[in-house]
Amino acid sequence: MPVTIYGKEGCPYTGAAREEYGRKGKVTYIDVKKDSKQLEAMLKVSGGARRVPVIVDENGKVTIGFNGT
Repeated sequence: MPVTIYGKEGCPYTGAAREEYGRKGKVTYIDVKKDSKQLEAMLKVSGGARRVPVIVDENGKVTIGFNGT
C-alpha cells in the first residue's frame, strides 16, 4: 500500500515530504486545494487539523507536518 500525502502545491514541507517518501517507494499525492472532497477526507484522517502535509504511511499511521512543521 503506498504512502498517501495530503498537501498543497507551493508548500515547501509538502514538497520535501513528497521527495523523501518518493525515494522510499510509491507515494499517492493529493492536493487538497484542488479538491474539496479530498480536503474533507484529510480532515477526517487528521482529526480536524488543517496543517499540511498530512502523511498516512503504509501501516495507516498518520503524521501531521514534516521536518519540524
